Amino acid sequence: MTSSYRSGFVSFVGRPNVGKSTLTNAMVGQKVAITSSKPQTTRRAIRGIVHRENGQIIIVDTPGLHRPRTLLGQRLNDLVESTLGDVDVIGFCIPANERIGVGDKFINEQLSNYRRAKLIAIVTKSELVSKKQLAEQLLAVQAMREWSAIIPVSAVAADQLEELATLLISELPISDQLYPDAAVTDETIESRICELVREAALEGVRDELPHSLAVTMDEMNQREGKDLMDVHVNVWVERDSQKSIIIGHKGSRLSDVGRRARLEIEKLLGQRVFLSIRVKVAPDWQRDPKQLGRLGF
Repeated sequence: MTSSYRSGFVSFVGRPNVGKSTLTNAMVGQKVAITSSKPQTTRRAIRGIVHRENGQIIIVDTPGLHRPRTLLGQRLNDLVESTLGDVDVIGFCIPANERIGVGDKFINEQLSNYRRAKLIAIVTKSELVSKKQLAEQLLAVQAMREWSAIIPVSAVAADQLEELATLLISELPISDQLYPDAAVTDETIESRICELVREAALEGVRDELPHSLAVTMDEMNQREGKDLMDVHVNVWVERDSQKSIIIGHKGSRLSDVGRRARLEIEKLLGQRVFLSIRVKVAPDWQRDPKQLGRLGF
């Protein structure tokens, strides 16, 4: 390892749905953070690890900063704040195809609290706009504050990702490698499986439901004498009516969720999986400190 090797922590921030998790996955080269069109999809500070010859980037994919309405929302914001206080670089993600709005301005104001980190602006989803529109957005972003750098990227088209990696490494401190070569995340297999089930359950549900969804692992065992992993999880909601939505007519929705989640879990584990999902009600868990603790928040 050369004396110019750099490694450190980077966090992508931005309002919900600007492509933070998609960008994290694209840079790591595999799925470590779930993605969804629903707000507040990311609930934990997930670490994705990007390896290059001259450095290592540890990406902390935090929940979107927002104005909280529940105890869960407040805890997610607290998690973001404690994470951002410790990172070396903050990448503020702003989509190329949307005007800079109130949410972006709110986050930009919050960034002034983190004096330790270098601030770079990442204009995401560049594949969705023309060159002229992209240039206009870059100018609008430049006017927001003094950035260490501004870079447009497309995680979907894999455009400028290498340039972004090079830029991020150049902003990190000189340091030894922090994680082994093979590491892509420090999330446990169990928590990654729960997240994949939550991702499948979020697809196609009504807007009020995502906040009320949590997934916990019951048990996970290799079936004796077979190349088959038995996985039993619980999906938690806050009301009986939400339970009905998740299960669907004669269980049709739940079986679809199970099928999609199982395919992703099999990719992750590299073997066949038997997946059992039970839907349970924990009334108003987002506002109850005890329930939040039990569900891992």
